[in-house]
Amino acid sequence: MRSRLVVGNWKMQGTVPVIEKLATDLAVAELPSDGEVAVCPGFLHFSLAQRILANSSIVLGAQDCAPEPGLGALTGEVSAEQLLEMGCRYVLIGHSERRTILGETEKTIAQKFKCALSRGLTPILCVGESLEQRNEGLTLSVIKAQVMDVLEEVGIASFGAAVIAYEPVWAIGTGLTATAEQAQEVHAEIRHLLQGRNESIAERIQIIYGGSVKPSNALRLFSMADIDGALVGGASMNAQEFIEICSIL
Repeated sequence: MRSRLVVGNWKMQGTVPVIEKLATDLAVAELPSDGEVAVCPGFLHFSLAQRILANSSIVLGAQDCAPEPGLGALTGEVSAEQLLEMGCRYVLIGHSERRTILGETEKTIAQKFKCALSRGLTPILCVGESLEQRNEGLTLSVIKAQVMDVLEEVGIASFGAAVIAYEPVWAIGTGLTATAEQAQEVHAEIRHLLQGRNESIAERIQIIYGGSVKPSNALRLFSMADIDGALVGGASMNAQEFIEICSIL
């Protein structure tokens, strides 16, 4: 049976006092022992969160990493090697906000995925369709293309050390949420796609759902056979709501 994972994505949110209070509340929370909880602070708050959460069961993830391995002259970027040194375990790759707002290409996303793996980080590959694409019936083809662009670059074995997050773009920060059945359909399709390359990896990989996840919908989402947890945005900035979501694991 696959273990469960909940990841809080703090995005470009919070000031030092806000992050300090949030991390402090999470550090003393009672969290389930049969799943894993991670949070992804912004780079400026990474050390603060690391210090406060050091003695808790919560692990750290990053919101992005550079597309080049090691250290070097790449102004403004943070390498996977530097993240590993800071105690980072996970890193989000290809979040829709980086795809749509910052123009990340599939090639760049594949490079970042490969860099994260090369330094021992667990990449969380984010995939998702726009509302227009869903309305046109293109959801599954869009998701398949996004997964395949990385798969063809890094190979199926690499997915044995990765996580996939399905985040429909139309449900991120909008208050809209895919129904549990809609999400399950996509998660099952992703798993089926990977089964064509390696059945064992397909069965083991965690596929988590993101898109306005809240305590009120988490139980139904987590009851689906192929939904292994959640990537939580807005609700992860509220300690009580995030803890409630984690407790449903």
